Amino acid sequence: MKHISILTGAGISAESGVKTFRDHDGLWEGHDVMQVATPQGFEQNPKLVLDFYNQRRKQLKTVSPNHAHKRLVDLEMQFEVDIITQNVDDLHERAGSSKVTHLHGELMKARSVHDESLIYDWTEDLKLGDVNEKDHQLRPHVVWFGEAVPMMDKAIQILQQTDIIIIVGTSMQVYPAAGLIDFAPENTPIYFIDPSPSIQSSQHIHIYAENATTGVEKVVDELLD
Repeated sequence: MKHISILTGAGISAESGVKTFRDHDGLWEGHDVMQVATPQGFEQNPKLVLDFYNQRRKQLKTVSPNHAHKRLVDLEMQFEVDIITQNVDDLHERAGSSKVTHLHGELMKARSVHDESLIYDWTEDLKLGDVNEKDHQLRPHVVWFGEAVPMMDKAIQILQQTDIIIIVGTSMQVYPAAGLIDFAPENTPIYFIDPSPSIQSSQHIHIYAENATTGVEKVVDELLD
């Protein structure tokens, strides 16, 4: 059975109504990202950061997987499929995908501020005073600017063994995620779905200059044929 690696970003979830990472002015819901998405921001104002992610969590509960999320699940009928996502939402899982690697963490989980290996399912508001069994304060299980990407090694191992790559909803311009395709075997077929593609088509790169839902529909139909 051939193996497909699917790299997804904000563009696939935006069509479900999940707000994208930041606006054109660099603000995220009116906040400087350095205030709400860095270890320093958390140290300076933990209540602000916790509240910010509580609002993101509430918003995530109001949306559902879209047609693109669901069609990617159909590939599992004929292929071994790994999804590697830069998104912190759980829409791939809710759509039914069985193997999802989150490069930047998961909004519906929390972790210890002192031990990043202690991770807990967390679907409600997270407040100061919410601690684990070791009396450690809990924080969002999200990779902030300046932090290592712990799932990067796993993602590299997946790409090293892939037969086909699908890229959807991400420009593949931001590192370290942008460098992942360099680990795939040479001339691996790539299906790139983006309304404004950042790369050009070639013998092994197939460009679909459209949004996630329509592009994924075409790619999945083609591969299942």
